[in-house]
Amino acid sequence: MIHGQTIDHAGTASEREILAANGYSDKAINYYLTKPHMGILSDADQITEMVGSCGDTMGISIKVEDGIIVDAKYQVLGCPGAVSSAMAVVDLIKGKSIEYARTIDDGDIFRLLERLPSKKHECIQLAAKSLQKALDDYANKS
Repeated sequence: MIHGQTIDHAGTASEREILAANGYSDKAINYYLTKPHMGILSDADQITEMVGSCGDTMGISIKVEDGIIVDAKYQVLGCPGAVSSAMAVVDLIKGKSIEYARTIDDGDIFRLLERLPSKKHECIQLAAKSLQKALDDYANKS
């Protein structure tokens, strides 16, 4: 039961309702359901993977031109919190300088998502850490 609502095998409660009842904001739910930046860039300048303490895996690919992140995508094997956090990172960095992207932290991601269950804050941290690792890896090979 979710807040008095019975879920049968036919799925009478939608994914959206389940996520909302468990503490996800509409913005986080939309990121999870639409996955607007999911995938791998075929022409990426950097691809970096990271595994979180919970076992979720994130791979970020970035395309950089003249110090600007012109495109980015995440490949995520994980929960709705991990997916929505990764999708939010792309919206925060796309079209921005590498220097700006280096300033992105878990607080910035949380503010964009508005609300996640407290147990999912490690997902936000994983998204931020994978971004920073990708930027470090890119700088070290340039």
